[in-house]
Amino acid sequence: MREVTEFNDFELIDADNGERLERWGDIILIRPDPQVIWSLGKSDSRWNSANAVYHRSNSGGGYWEKLKPVPDVWSVDYKGLTFRLKPMGFKHTGLFPEQAVNWSLAMELITKANREINVLNLFSYTGAATLACLKAGAKVTHVDASKGMVQWAKENAAASNLADRPVRWLVDDCLKFVNREIRRGNKYDAIIMDPPSYGRGPNGEVWKLEQNIGELLSKTGQLLSDKPLFFFLNSYTGGLSPTLLNFMVRQYIAPKGKGTITTDEIGLRVSCKDVVLPCGNTTIWTE
Repeated sequence: MREVTEFNDFELIDADNGERLERWGDIILIRPDPQVIWSLGKSDSRWNSANAVYHRSNSGGGYWEKLKPVPDVWSVDYKGLTFRLKPMGFKHTGLFPEQAVNWSLAMELITKANREINVLNLFSYTGAATLACLKAGAKVTHVDASKGMVQWAKENAAASNLADRPVRWLVDDCLKFVNREIRRGNKYDAIIMDPPSYGRGPNGEVWKLEQNIGELLSKTGQLLSDKPLFFFLNSYTGGLSPTLLNFMVRQYIAPKGKGTITTDEIGLRVSCKDVVLPCGNTTIWTE
C-alpha cells in the first residue's frame, strides 16, 4: 500500500466505530467511513471538540451538524498546490487527500520526462490532479460532467497561481468526449481517469462503472500518443477487484505489451492507531 506523507495540512487523527476524525488545516471534521469496521475506543480528545460532524440519513444522504464555526470556504496546501474546501452533501469536502500519492507521482514523472507532456484528466472533479500536472509543466485537458466542479477547479488553479498555465476546462460527458477526440485524431502523452461508481453527464447520461469501464478503457487507449508517459486509473468500487482492473488496463491501455503495470491500494495513516486506512486502489501504466 502507498500511504500519503508530507501533507501537513491534512491529518487522519483517529478512526473508530465507522467514523473518521480529521484535521483539514485548522478545521476538525468527523465523517462516516464504512472501512472503519473496528471499535477500539476513541483515543483523542478532539472527538469532543470537532467543528462539524456528518450524520447519515436512514433515507439516504445526510447532513452536516456544525458544532463550532466553520468557514464557508477555507484552504489547505500540498507541495505548493492550494485547494479550496467546503462541507458538501454526501460527506465530502471537495478533495480526496489519499490521492496525494498520485499527484506527487504525476509531478515526478512529468518533470523527469524533460519534454512537453500533454495530459488528459477525465472525471477530474475539483482539479487536484490537473493542478499537479500543470505545476510540473504539462499541458492539461480537464474534463468533468459537472459545471460546478469545473468552476471549483478553476478557483483552485487561481489559488495555486496556475490560472495562466496551458489548460482546457471542459464540461462534458467523458465517454462522449473521448469518442469525439478519436474522430478528431487528438492524442495525449498521459491520461488520468478517476471514474465514480455511478454518475450522470451534463445532459443526463447515466454512468455505471461496472457497465461502462470496459468501453471507456478501450476507447481511451486509442488516444495515447506514440510516446506515452503514463496512465492512471483510480477505483473506489469494491466490486471491481485490483486484479481485474490490472488485466483490463493491460489489455486496453498498455501499448503492445510495453511498459510496466502496477496495481496497489492507496491509504491514509491513522495517527492514533497503528493502521493505514484503505481508500481505494490505483492501476498505473508507465513507459
